[in-house]
Amino acid sequence: MQPSPQVLRPAVPPSTELQTVVELTDARLSGVGADELAGVVITGIEQRSNAVQPGDLFAGLAGAHAHGARFAADAVERGAVAVLTDAAGAESIGALSVPVLVHENPRSVLGELSASIYGNPSQRLQVLGITGTSGKTTTSYLVEAGLAAAGLRTALIGTIETRIGGQRVPSALTTPEAPQLHAMFALMVEQGVQAVVMEVSSHALALGRVDGVRFAVGAFTNLSQDHLDFHADFEDYYAAKRKLFVPDAVSADASASSFGSVAAQTCVICVDDAWGRRLAREVGGRAPVVRVSTGSGPAGDGAEPDWTAVAASTLDGGEQQFTAVGPGGRSDDARPVAESAEVVEVGVRLRLPGRYNIANGLLAIAVCAAAGVDARVAGRALAEVDVPGRMQRVDCGQDFLAVVDYAHKPAAVESVIATLREYLKGSSGRLAVVVGAGGDRDPGKRPLMGATAARGAELVIITDDNPRSEDPATIRAAIGAGAFGMAETERGEVTEIGDRAAAITAAVDWARSGDVVLVAGKGHETGQEIAGVKYPFDDREVLAEALCRRSAPDDKDLTVS
Repeated sequence: MQPSPQVLRPAVPPSTELQTVVELTDARLSGVGADELAGVVITGIEQRSNAVQPGDLFAGLAGAHAHGARFAADAVERGAVAVLTDAAGAESIGALSVPVLVHENPRSVLGELSASIYGNPSQRLQVLGITGTSGKTTTSYLVEAGLAAAGLRTALIGTIETRIGGQRVPSALTTPEAPQLHAMFALMVEQGVQAVVMEVSSHALALGRVDGVRFAVGAFTNLSQDHLDFHADFEDYYAAKRKLFVPDAVSADASASSFGSVAAQTCVICVDDAWGRRLAREVGGRAPVVRVSTGSGPAGDGAEPDWTAVAASTLDGGEQQFTAVGPGGRSDDARPVAESAEVVEVGVRLRLPGRYNIANGLLAIAVCAAAGVDARVAGRALAEVDVPGRMQRVDCGQDFLAVVDYAHKPAAVESVIATLREYLKGSSGRLAVVVGAGGDRDPGKRPLMGATAARGAELVIITDDNPRSEDPATIRAAIGAGAFGMAETERGEVTEIGDRAAAITAAVDWARSGDVVLVAGKGHETGQEIAGVKYPFDDREVLAEALCRRSAPDDKDLTVS
């Protein structure tokens, strides 16, 4: 057996008779009769055989590389009391000592079934879901801080970690699979959590990982190119995000009562880009829509933004401040919130630089307000928030700025570079960017990332990110095609160093007083996956070591802020 991964489950889970599971899923029994169901009780559900616990229903799902049913025997040995799979899985299993439930598409019922097995815990929580291409993690951290400042007991689920009270667990997926997600919700209820902030990825929405979740608030940040290895095109990518606000099963003008549990009860949408404006239109009247904009003018559908940011300015050290102007309360019907509440002004200070973080901060204020939190209380809390691997400074006493950021798509790289160029404005400082791209992911974004970096930096070092199963040189060549494709008059120096640690060291050695070094792509990650093996690697640690070796290795203290 493989070692069991760390699991987050309630200490006292509900019990569900297997017969009830059969009725809920409309599955058929393979090779057993009703008498064999008597007395069989389900206390959990799991699709990972090495995480199965006694009393579980094991879900053997078809995967991209293997069918999960092949691990059914291992699951039963660990204590699974029944198996749910499809016809192909049932055929491959052979004889088992437990009942096998066969469903045409087990994944389609996995979310609702998981919710039921754990007692529909999201209905006893205020679940706030945040989706979009960029900004999900930062906005989630900001929202959680605002909720906690209001005295709520909170939890967080996202790209970096899952956090329930003081317990932190590194995240394998931005949004967990449905069995783990509902188990965590049940644990949260058991521990007295009142509100949970979670990132909701397009994969999660497309694959049904959040089926069965009751979202009190759904928030949208923005949309730009990413994940087009998974989604057929931009429209398909947008359609997945849209599910959090308008499920495909109904039209945008249908009544709210006909919607499933995934569609958020209140929608908070940043309308700074065309996708957000379109989404606000398509939600229509099915739920209250709160429009958020850092710009000026109408929100694109004839409606004024409900929340806007004014008087933005940058402070010493890269911090920034702005005033959030919006309604003082929330609407209880489908009218625009601005029509039913007084206007308030909230002074906000952020430790996070960049115009895009003003959008994230404004969205966070609006989400907190939609959740019933005083916007002023939330606004004060944002000043203390740092986000791991997001514009994170690394300092070893050097006389130039060194930053690690998770930017791994063209728009994110462009935004981070624009922020750092603003930091350099009026000085003779130069910018170096260390950039790579992940393997087995959207290849179309690679030359765009290269071109974006080359256009904005004096030095671009193309290196490896997480090559995964791909040839690293092929990935670097695609990035280089975009970088070298720029006219020499439009780009800085471009070089290639495959070894990521060596690339980071080269950028540090290149820098002089007043410059900026940006290490982009991996952010908070603590490993580098090459040919199926994950090696320890943390950009922040590697950058700090290079800085301290250069500065004065025997005298300087390493600081990652």
